[in-house]
Amino acid sequence: MILLRSALFNLYFFGLTAILCIVGTAVRIASPQRTLLIPTVWARWIVAGLRIICGIKLEIIGKNRLPLSGPALLASQHQSAFDTIVWLTLLPRCCYVVKRELTLIPLFGGMMRPAGMIVIDRKAGAAAIRHLMHEADRAKREARQVVIFPEGTRSDPDRLLPLQPGIAAMATRTRLPVIPVLTDSGHCWGRRSFRKRPGVIHIALLPPIQPGVGREGLMAGLTAAYHQKIPLTAVDNSVDRPQLGLAGE
Repeated sequence: MILLRSALFNLYFFGLTAILCIVGTAVRIASPQRTLLIPTVWARWIVAGLRIICGIKLEIIGKNRLPLSGPALLASQHQSAFDTIVWLTLLPRCCYVVKRELTLIPLFGGMMRPAGMIVIDRKAGAAAIRHLMHEADRAKREARQVVIFPEGTRSDPDRLLPLQPGIAAMATRTRLPVIPVLTDSGHCWGRRSFRKRPGVIHIALLPPIQPGVGREGLMAGLTAAYHQKIPLTAVDNSVDRPQLGLAGE
């Protein structure tokens, strides 16, 4: 049954993605400032598809810490492709830090920059950090909620990869608090896994790390936060019925 559900979801995922990429390309050309609407609708339908087809629900811990207006920095663990989708459904002006390779995907990649995403060439060394800080300034001006994955790539559940310095550079530049985020998404949607296992994905927003602690203080605070276990008994809100439209409207 899991294999069948997973196959159906993959058909749904790629079919919906293809259709909305075509629509998104037309929107990007006609009205670039509205490009973000298309990936937001796409993300809401994907999360809904996970719930209906695969039996995967989403629960939020610390929902009161969701930044629903103004600029913000969220530093999230990364276990699954789910983590790169869900924030479009939770934040009003979501802005991911993404690798440049994603912009090379036909149709899909062309919407990255018009939608306001921060595109980084990870092979560019110091130039990548300078570009990241420049983009952090833009995101703050545009009141974007930036989601960055400090581990740099997906990791297996209960395994923490070394944290990359980009989050420290952005926090120093913007002087914004950093909200650590825990996830257990890998238990339902594993890294490079075809199978989507039914269950509940938890996302926990922890108390922000305030500006002024310095690079070492920030990285130590994030590391300590990531070593915590999600307090499953403290779930304070369930998000299992995504609605269409732009978050916050």
